[in-house]
Amino acid sequence: MPPLPRRRTLRRLSTQGAAQSPGGDPSWASLLPCRQCHQGLCPGDDLLGLSAGDLTPGAAQAVSLAGVIVSFADAAEEVLTRLAGLRISEATAQRTTEAAGKELGRRLAASETFGPARDWAWHKDAKGKTCAYVPLDATSVPQQGPHAAKADSRMATVAMLYNPIPEKRARWANPQGNRPPLQVRYLASLNGQASLGEPLRRQGAEVGMDRAERWIALSDGGSGLEDWVTTNFGRVEAVILDFYHASEHLGDLAKAWHGAGTEEATAQHQRWSHRLKHEGGQAILDELRALEIRARPCAGQVWQGTVTYFANQVHRMDYPRYVAKGWQIGSGPVESACKTVVNQRLKCAGMRWGGAGLG
Repeated sequence: MPPLPRRRTLRRLSTQGAAQSPGGDPSWASLLPCRQCHQGLCPGDDLLGLSAGDLTPGAAQAVSLAGVIVSFADAAEEVLTRLAGLRISEATAQRTTEAAGKELGRRLAASETFGPARDWAWHKDAKGKTCAYVPLDATSVPQQGPHAAKADSRMATVAMLYNPIPEKRARWANPQGNRPPLQVRYLASLNGQASLGEPLRRQGAEVGMDRAERWIALSDGGSGLEDWVTTNFGRVEAVILDFYHASEHLGDLAKAWHGAGTEEATAQHQRWSHRLKHEGGQAILDELRALEIRARPCAGQVWQGTVTYFANQVHRMDYPRYVAKGWQIGSGPVESACKTVVNQRLKCAGMRWGGAGLG
């Protein structure tokens, strides 16, 4: 049933048309006009949930979804016109999206969760224990100060709960069934990682995280990430350092030691990464400390940085044990979440944000 127009003046009806909904403007309207006040009354407004704007609830949802995926201009001029037949201005796209964001923030502050409250069918590790994963990461968002002045970037933190699908079917929650979908919940904040602890725990309660026998955390070596995990998820058995971040540090050292782009550097990186995975971080740290750095003075700074990094993170690099237990050792899912939840919208080419627009 096409949406009914909200109450408005007859002049406005004649110049702007009725409320918009996906599919375009309705070509009819059930209107009860008043000759004295020049107001129109549509009895279906309250039933359909029409607000003070010209968008139906469905159209407002489409606009706000487009507004968080692409720029407001692209949403108004391209996406909504092509996909939903909606013709709105850039300002309307911005206003509608920001209003939806404020409402979402209000509901989150009121401890509301979203999505069905249903236990996930947790998959198992190599020891037959069901596992829930808690990855955390952060990404910078470019800022712009008053009068287009340069400003320091702000950090957006992304946290998630997910139920990764093991490669071996025998470890699926239902090995006899079809391949299950990836189950995941995301949260992001510009107010620091501390602000995500309680909301993520509520999400965990919604999906039955307490019923998983093991909790495992994944992150890079960012400051405070490990403390956040242990503070908010006390049952976590291991806070694993993303293997590929550690391997990248070894790659940088190999380039500094042998020269970027050389076969020797590539081979050295592969050897170190293989040893890291199969013997762990302590074996690599011992090898790095034993290198004759005086023979490579140009690599001294990179060597020192790599040794410091491994010394600080070695307690999270027991990869042989992690792999033997069938645990994930890469934080790719949360890095992908940073790209899709934050970067795709907030870090387009040349884009910078003021405090009001971003927050």
